[in-house]
Amino acid sequence: MSVRRRTTLRAVAAATVAIALAAGCSNANSGAGKGGGGGATGVLTIGKPDGPQTNNSNPFLSTSAGATLGYRYMIYEPLAMTNMIKPTEKADPWLATDWEWESNFTKVTFTLDERAKWADGKDLTADDVEFTFNLLKKHPALNGNGIPFDGIAVEGGKVVLTFKESQFVNQNKIIQTFIVPKHIWEKVDNPETWPNRTPVGSGPYKLKTFTPQTTTLVATPTYWNGKTKVKELRYTAYNDNSAATTALATGKVEWSFVFMPNHKQLFIDKDPKNHKLWFPSGLGIHGLWFNTARKPLDNPALRKAMAMVVDRNAIHIQAQATLYPEITNPTGIPLPAGEPFLAPEYQGANTKPDVPGAKKLLAEAGFTLEGGVLKDPSGKPVTLTFTDPAGWNDYITGLAIIKDNVKQLGIEAKVKTQTAEAWGVDVANGNFDATLHWTNSGATPYDMYQNVMDGAILQPIGKSSQAGNFGRFKNDEATTALKEYANAKDEPTRTKAMHLLQKIFVEQAPMIPTAAAPIGAEYSTKNWIGWPTEANPYAPPQHTQPSALEIVLNLTPAK
Repeated sequence: MSVRRRTTLRAVAAATVAIALAAGCSNANSGAGKGGGGGATGVLTIGKPDGPQTNNSNPFLSTSAGATLGYRYMIYEPLAMTNMIKPTEKADPWLATDWEWESNFTKVTFTLDERAKWADGKDLTADDVEFTFNLLKKHPALNGNGIPFDGIAVEGGKVVLTFKESQFVNQNKIIQTFIVPKHIWEKVDNPETWPNRTPVGSGPYKLKTFTPQTTTLVATPTYWNGKTKVKELRYTAYNDNSAATTALATGKVEWSFVFMPNHKQLFIDKDPKNHKLWFPSGLGIHGLWFNTARKPLDNPALRKAMAMVVDRNAIHIQAQATLYPEITNPTGIPLPAGEPFLAPEYQGANTKPDVPGAKKLLAEAGFTLEGGVLKDPSGKPVTLTFTDPAGWNDYITGLAIIKDNVKQLGIEAKVKTQTAEAWGVDVANGNFDATLHWTNSGATPYDMYQNVMDGAILQPIGKSSQAGNFGRFKNDEATTALKEYANAKDEPTRTKAMHLLQKIFVEQAPMIPTAAAPIGAEYSTKNWIGWPTEANPYAPPQHTQPSALEIVLNLTPAK
């Protein structure tokens, strides 16, 4: 699929289109690697299978090209840099040299690095940071993490944020916030829709050229935090996974996150010395999100019955080529990492398909099966449309498997593909029946559940939901449990809330977990070295994660 995330047409289809699409995309990086490769010329080539992009570099919009391709992390910087692989470790100072939380996590004070400057040469000050947080407070559509800001002030040159409730679960999200220049953004009439086509940040790169296929960034000679070895970043948007895989295999792309049905044969074996991949995972997942505001998916019995018949093992093998960790517990919590969080009633539980049990559940809920067709309690046939971006082969294959699985219940489903851009907009606006999508990830399963079930970020159909709850799931008990977990003053309270969230997730089935979310990537050491590895996990290797900038700054030319 694509970054966050990720993909699949059936393996046969992927192989069939690979040759045709490779020819169509072969010129996208035609200048890369000449004269000894990207490293020799200072160019690092990056690719994603997301199709043509629209010129939009607004760092706060998850649907922008800057977010989709990942280059927003090279232009805009956070206050501190966290490591998703080790989320409980203290973050690395970045724009802030220090930050101190009060014991109840309702106040944090940032001390800024006085050396920091914007790419246009102006100083980055506490006023910029104050302005940025006020911008997010005023415009919820830009506040993708749904941070409930209260007081925002500059005191003695430091930035002080206060909150009405504990931000225990939001610490990393707050310190990772992009900071934008006040002298530019204060002149913007509507920042929620502003495409920001000439972005100015504090990061080491600035936008040089943009086309729907290729975006080029160049290093800023005056970067406040040192010099960069990588002088140019070239991002190419390929039409699908097959084209991106071909580009990786031939060396046209040196860094990507793309699903491969046979990664050893398609990528590693093409250059065993230099072609590498590493796919660590956090506590996020992939799964089939239901639009619970649409009939008949507003009925939890239907959603749970579908969850009971989905063959996760088939998805793991056929759709994901065993590359992503398999989900084996109905709570969706990845194991063994999430084992300490499991409620006693779900320890030992499994996701083995149970068709008879699902049929019994549907019958008890008033559904009927007539002539092989499932009808809802009102007598209407149950028909659904599953959507995902064209070319995200793991997702498309996964949808095909789920389509066959639910057919056993008499549900007629069809799979529809879209461009990644159109799909992203539809998901945010709630314009879908069901779609494979990822969740947030954090130090605990809270972030995963909050992303799916939090009523505090619920938006009506048609209004963009940047923060999550794309399925418009409304359950007061879940919202209360999430709030109790976040504000708990002791571990027993937090544990009780976590166990309740698991119960609601299993019984109400707002989504069907299908895999643990990898935050990995494929990369080449032919021209550049210094990549994160299992032996040196200083960051997740995926280039659409906040720590992508740290990776680029760590790269040096191969000898």
